[in-house]
Amino acid sequence: MVDYPHKELTGAVIGAAIEVHRALGPGLLESAYEECLCHELRLRGKAFHRQVSLPVEYKGIKLDCGYRMDLIVGDSIVVELKSMDKIMPVHEAQLLTYLRLSGLRIGLLINFKVPVLKDGIVRMIL
Repeated sequence: MVDYPHKELTGAVIGAAIEVHRALGPGLLESAYEECLCHELRLRGKAFHRQVSLPVEYKGIKLDCGYRMDLIVGDSIVVELKSMDKIMPVHEAQLLTYLRLSGLRIGLLINFKVPVLKDGIVRMIL
């Protein structure tokens, strides 16, 4: 397994997501998983921000284009949640764009609509 910065924190987020998935299973709306994951992170004492606005900087001006990151955990990890049949390349591109625009380097894309959650997790490092 490759070692990378914030490995312990990403492990904690994944552990919390697995706990939520075990309790609820697949098939709910993304918003339900987000609410429950936030509760689980609070129970575990992990600091996070929810629905964080992400402006686009264009020619030196920050523009609010309506982008929102689902979670930022520990001021260092972007967490994007999905509840879809399959993670598509556009979802991975979305996370990469959020990492680039936010200046953060580590991201997790977590899809709850899978039988086994580990099959729905994508880790990204810039």
